[in-house]
Amino acid sequence: MIDTLTNIDFTPFYISFKLSLITTLILFVISLPLSWYLSQTKSKYKPFIEAITALPLVLPPSVLGFYILWALSYNSPIGGFFEETFGVSLVFNFTGLVIASCFYSLPFMVQPLQSGFESLDKNMLEASYIAGKGKIQTIFKIALPNIKPALLTALIVTFAHTVGEFGVVLMVGGSIPGETKVASVAIYEFVEIMDYSTAHIYSIIMIIISFLVLLSVYIFNQKNNKKFGI
Repeated sequence: MIDTLTNIDFTPFYISFKLSLITTLILFVISLPLSWYLSQTKSKYKPFIEAITALPLVLPPSVLGFYILWALSYNSPIGGFFEETFGVSLVFNFTGLVIASCFYSLPFMVQPLQSGFESLDKNMLEASYIAGKGKIQTIFKIALPNIKPALLTALIVTFAHTVGEFGVVLMVGGSIPGETKVASVAIYEFVEIMDYSTAHIYSIIMIIISFLVLLSVYIFNQKNNKKFGI
């Protein structure tokens, strides 16, 4: 076990954290206006948009991964366009992993933010508009500061969920050492070759990381609830 610890390769963890950080930042930019719209709109199309947004929660990763792989491959209109126009391949590289992760983790960013926005006092938002603030100012100066627990939950859970991705990233990115081989894929490969000692170490590290991430969310929410007497 000691020899295994000294020889462990942390590159898959670095790739996982890098992927999670980039995915979380991209999804925050995308999900902020989307979740705000869903929280404020009364459109009859709202359930349709919500269903599409939540689809990755119920779809098997193999199904989602297959269609993302097809959409980004050279044989599809999207993948073919990028390949022919820019000479960029969107599959079996880190770029493909980021795109796939954004689709797969979207609901984990949108739903907490939407719930947070929906819990806001409507009178407070109306007062902001009456005071002459536009929607962007209202979101950043009024809404976001008042939904800190939901915001933190969205960011951390999205990050943690992306770290633990397996099926989608394996199908879209494969297992290229130093580029697309994330920690979850590395664990799967160690199990395949019956290297259970290394698989145990990788898995324990993932468990510890996941536990600490969730613990930080619950501690923050508890302190925030006590602060406001909830």
